[in-house]
Amino acid sequence: MSLFATAQPTILVTGGAGFIGSALIRLLMATTQARVVNVDKLSYAGSLQSLTTIADDPRYRFERLDIADAPALAAVFHRHRPDAVMHLAAETHVDRSIGAPRPFIESNIVGTFVLLETVRTYRDSLDAATRARFRLLHVSTDEVYGSLGATGSFREDRPYRPNSPYAASKAAADHLVRAWHHTYGLPAIISNCSNNYGPYQYPEKLIPVLILNARAGRPLPIYGAGANVRDWLYVDDHVAALWQLLNAGEVGETYNIGGGCERTTLQVAHCVCSLLDRLLPTSPHRPHAQLIRFVADRPGHDLRYAIDASKLATSLGWQPQTSFERGLAQTVAWYLANEDWWQPCLTGDDRLNADEKRDCGDHAV
Repeated sequence: MSLFATAQPTILVTGGAGFIGSALIRLLMATTQARVVNVDKLSYAGSLQSLTTIADDPRYRFERLDIADAPALAAVFHRHRPDAVMHLAAETHVDRSIGAPRPFIESNIVGTFVLLETVRTYRDSLDAATRARFRLLHVSTDEVYGSLGATGSFREDRPYRPNSPYAASKAAADHLVRAWHHTYGLPAIISNCSNNYGPYQYPEKLIPVLILNARAGRPLPIYGAGANVRDWLYVDDHVAALWQLLNAGEVGETYNIGGGCERTTLQVAHCVCSLLDRLLPTSPHRPHAQLIRFVADRPGHDLRYAIDASKLATSLGWQPQTSFERGLAQTVAWYLANEDWWQPCLTGDDRLNADEKRDCGDHAV
C-alpha cells in the first residue's frame, strides 16, 4: 500500500539542511506534491545553499531549531500538522565523535528521545484516519553493526556492536525508536544505510576531502594502509529508497540500504585521482595520486562494512541505480563546478568555530 505517493501530505524532515536530508527534500519537491517542512538547527555541516532551487516554493517551509528543544519542536508540529516524519537530524562524523563525543550524545540520543516523545503526544491528538496513516521513518547507519571480516555482509538481524562514539549514539537512537514502537505503538520504520556520497556533501568526509585536497595540491592523508572497505551508496539512490520505505515499508521493521559497491579507501583515492587527472589536464599536481600519504590509523577503525539489501529488494523492489564509477564521476565534476558552495567551509563560514575551520578538510580519511 502506498500511503503518501498520490496524496498531498505534509512531510516533516529533520536535518533537512544536511547532505542526505537536502537530497531527500530536493527529491520530494521534484517528484511529489508533498508539502515539506525542513527542521534543522544549522550546525556546521548544515547549509541552506543546498536548497536554493526550492527555497521559494510555496510547498516548502524551513524551521530553524534544535530537535532537543521540546517546546520549540512541539510548536512546529502544532503549526504544520505533519502526516509523516523522516528523521535524519544527527551528528555523523566519526573522527569528530572520537575527539568530542558529547554533541553526538546530545543530538543523536537526546534529540531522538525528544522527537519520539513529541511525535507520541502529537499522534495522540490526531483524528482516527490521520492517526492510522501517520508514519515515522528513522534513518540510521550500518556502523551500528560493528566491523566485518573479509567475507559476509550486514543483515537486519545482525546484533549491534558499535565501535565508535558516533556508532554507539546511532545504535542508542535505533533502540529508542524500536522501544517506542513496541511500548507505545509508535508507527516507526528504521533504515540502516551504507556510506553515502554525492554532490553537496560537507567537505570533511572521504570523497570531498580527496577531491578538494587533490585539486589544491595538498596531501591526501590515508589512514593505515588504506585497506578499510566501505559499501558506497549514491545519495540520490538512498533518498529514493527512503521515500519508498515511508510509503510502503512495514511498520516495526528495519531495512538495510546499500549500494553494492565495496571499495577500499585506497581504491577510492586512486579513482578520484584518475578522474581529476582527466578533468584537470593542465593541473600542476598531475598525477594526483602522488599526493597520497599514509598516516597512523584512527582508534577503533572498523575494517569492513558491507550491506545485504535483499530484504528491501524483495519487499519493495528497490535497487540502486547508480554505479560507483558513474556516481563518482558525477560527484567529482560537481565539486569542480561548484566552488561557491564548498569554499565558505574552507575559508571560514560564520557557523564554524576556530577549531572546526582549522580541521576542515585536513584530517586523514
